[in-house]
Amino acid sequence: MRLRIFTEPQQGASYDTLLAVAKAAEDLRFDAFFRSDHYLKMGDVDGLPGPTDAWITLAGLARETSRIRLGTLMTAATFRHPGPLAISVAQVDRMSGGRVEFGFGAGWYEAEHAAYGIPFPASARERFDRYEEQLDVITGLWSTPVGESFRYEGRHYRLTDAPALPKPVQAPRPPVLIGGTGPKRTPRLAAAHADEYNVPFSSAEETAAAFGRTRDAVRAAGRTAPMVYSAAQVLCCGADDAEVARRAAAIGRDVDELKADGLAGTPAEVADKIGRFAEAGAERMYLQVLDLSDLDHLELVADKVMPQLG
Repeated sequence: MRLRIFTEPQQGASYDTLLAVAKAAEDLRFDAFFRSDHYLKMGDVDGLPGPTDAWITLAGLARETSRIRLGTLMTAATFRHPGPLAISVAQVDRMSGGRVEFGFGAGWYEAEHAAYGIPFPASARERFDRYEEQLDVITGLWSTPVGESFRYEGRHYRLTDAPALPKPVQAPRPPVLIGGTGPKRTPRLAAAHADEYNVPFSSAEETAAAFGRTRDAVRAAGRTAPMVYSAAQVLCCGADDAEVARRAAAIGRDVDELKADGLAGTPAEVADKIGRFAEAGAERMYLQVLDLSDLDHLELVADKVMPQLG
């Protein structure tokens, strides 16, 4: 089981704060630093100093870290055209020496689109249709051999004689992550395009069922390439009950709710629950850290939880 740090900067974080978390995660031997891709806060927070762009952030971190892998859960297909997005991600992969992972989703948060003037397709079907075409375009651009051009004729996107440059360091492409619990289309798209399938904020039982649907889709597609299975959960770990309660209060959450719906409790309790996700088939766990000022939280997990996971 590999542990990865997952942040939500739209809730309020500067680049300097994210850099401090990423460097701490690297020093503590976490496997990866991931961030969300959102432009608007959610819930009862002020969101100050305001949103940071996911790929600009990761470009900066690429030059200021050396080992830790970097990625998004999930870049929204509604935010960017696929050609320029393929260029951006490939460039950040080169800037990092090949440490980028590309989490990619259809986009869902309508309010942030309205707030910043981003077109938002009215129907979920159109969003997924555009998303599927973007997957074709981005992975097609990356995998086109140097010296050859890429063409694409879709309903929503058309590319003519694209030089398909630059290439990422990782060949044929950075790992692609697809997530969600949709019963049919998501497993099919994961089987066709993803290197990793992620289930966010679900119980171990629900996660196991979603993994099963994707495994079925992988078999139905005749796929032979391996698939990595992962889960994401909110983290609230403390050395004792008082510290757990303090960390829960700092993020405005109830301890009992966090224990039921996330990874909360003492290191032994957190390790035990991660073990249940491992039994469900998860190979990686994304720890959603909401208080980015509390670097001692990361140190506790690295010191007391990681060793229990083998």
